[in-house]
Amino acid sequence: MWFLKSISDDVRFAQLEFRKHTKAKRLVIGSFLACMAAVLQAAGGFLPGIGYFISPFATLPILIGAMFSLQMGVMSYVLTILLLFILFPSELVIFPFTTGLLGIGIGAAFSFFKKRLSIISIGAILLMIGIMSLLYIFHFPLLGPAVSDSFSFITVGSILIFSFLYNWLWVEIALFFFKRFKTVIS
Repeated sequence: MWFLKSISDDVRFAQLEFRKHTKAKRLVIGSFLACMAAVLQAAGGFLPGIGYFISPFATLPILIGAMFSLQMGVMSYVLTILLLFILFPSELVIFPFTTGLLGIGIGAAFSFFKKRLSIISIGAILLMIGIMSLLYIFHFPLLGPAVSDSFSFITVGSILIFSFLYNWLWVEIALFFFKRFKTVIS
């Protein structure tokens, strides 16, 4: 089955090659990825309308960073949060729980697992926890006024299905971009 196929060893090989770089080069790459993520996440506020279609791509720099090195991914994640605090504080609620958490989760899953299904599942669980935290703990209307902040099994099931499909898409996007980006980094 396609979901149970193992992902190639390109990620592991690129991680080993990436560790050969100096700390300064790794720090610069991580900072660059954090800046890209902050600009992409803030696009929803700077460019109303089209920016909302651009801001989900803030996952990609964090994801690429976490695929190369979990330490660099976490550093980029935290640095992006600090940059958003300065640039666009309203996006500070959304990024740590959805976009950034998704990037860290899938990137870490690439380091620990080989099967597509396990990588997608880890990312889906983390995204679902992030969305549900915003909805039910912080009462942040992430999904708009149509979804109430009171617990509903239909809402939770919908979030779970969406998270799984959205993570599946991001795993495929990550593999596509990773194969092109690893030649630049290596």
